[in-house]
Amino acid sequence: MSEQASYFYDFIPIEYAVDQSKREQILAEFPPPALPDSSEYFVLDDQAPGSIVKTRLLLNDYQIQLTKTNKQFLKIRFSNNAGAINAKMWDNQGSVELNLPLLEKFAVFDVEAMVDEFRGFKSLTIQRLTPCEAEINPFSLLPFTQQNIEELSVELFCYMDELEEPYRKIARSVMTRFWDQFRIRPAAKGYHHNYLGGLLKHTVGLMRFARFLLKKEENHYQAAMKLINVVEKAYKNELWSQFKSDNSQAQLVWKDTIDHLYRQLQGMMEHKEKQPDYDIIMTSILFHDIGKLLEYDHAGKTFDTFQFLFPSAERPDQTERKQAGITMDPLGVMVGHIPYGVLLLNKIMETENISLSMEAVHQMAHCILCHHGLPEWGACIQKPQTIEGYIIHFVDYLDSRYENSETVK
Repeated sequence: MSEQASYFYDFIPIEYAVDQSKREQILAEFPPPALPDSSEYFVLDDQAPGSIVKTRLLLNDYQIQLTKTNKQFLKIRFSNNAGAINAKMWDNQGSVELNLPLLEKFAVFDVEAMVDEFRGFKSLTIQRLTPCEAEINPFSLLPFTQQNIEELSVELFCYMDELEEPYRKIARSVMTRFWDQFRIRPAAKGYHHNYLGGLLKHTVGLMRFARFLLKKEENHYQAAMKLINVVEKAYKNELWSQFKSDNSQAQLVWKDTIDHLYRQLQGMMEHKEKQPDYDIIMTSILFHDIGKLLEYDHAGKTFDTFQFLFPSAERPDQTERKQAGITMDPLGVMVGHIPYGVLLLNKIMETENISLSMEAVHQMAHCILCHHGLPEWGACIQKPQTIEGYIIHFVDYLDSRYENSETVK
């Protein structure tokens, strides 16, 4: 059986062979995360003003403020998988001083509060805060992809199983070790795929583009030009929609992108004598953002990747770290996800005793290091030096921007 769908404004066909037996095998070995049930969804706008609610929320930030009569109160911002929630706590019977130590120490709270409404905006007046120290499902507290994670998982492993050895073993080994975290991680804090499951979705997106360039079309240069034509059409549609709406402040996804895409195509064409290595590109895509396992922090993150890369390092008790929404990891940000990707690739090959030519190792390392394209965008290389390097930047650039035009993320 072949799964079929489409991507990128319905231009790229999504096709991969999988039967029911293989699907079940993949999901048994690499299960998707458990999503919240209906009881774990709390939408403040659905609550009636004056009602008393009890729900579990993630603390974002807080501050002490003063009323007009110079009485202190706590202004608190929480969030859950439905978005941000504003709240306040009056200083009744010393509530501010009693709860400040809890807010400093804990990130997840069971909240009992009354729903308020002012000028059409709802908030909470907190009556009781109880720290939650039990194991939590981050999907009940943070936004996550609304696309089918199970289908994304099956698609990813079907693409990985197409690879020749030892690339398939490299891909399988890193997923076997880190799947529990890879499947839930965001791919960014703000710009694109900035939600749980974003790393999985973004990785699959790059693979879809790469397979279109190298598997679905006879000539990868002509295929790249077709993709640029789709971008040009999408940009024209954006401009026309903005013009008709009289909203000059509307964000245009494809603004200032066409020239960059053509420059990258021109760079690709400097390597016309070289046939791109599909296995190197697809394996590099799997590792291109995997360093975000270390670079970002959020509720539900574990620290297995740090221990794997630095087994002899003395580590502080990271279980005491206060984890909340998606932030930069204080250690991970010192290195960044791009160098971490190369470190993880090399460590997996060393740990699994996988033999590969020195040239192939450097080809993949180069792809990871240059996938942002330009140094001012975070690339560790001045510019891509191989056809594979240009392709991985080209598809990363397209997918990260296309994400902001999708209606279901």
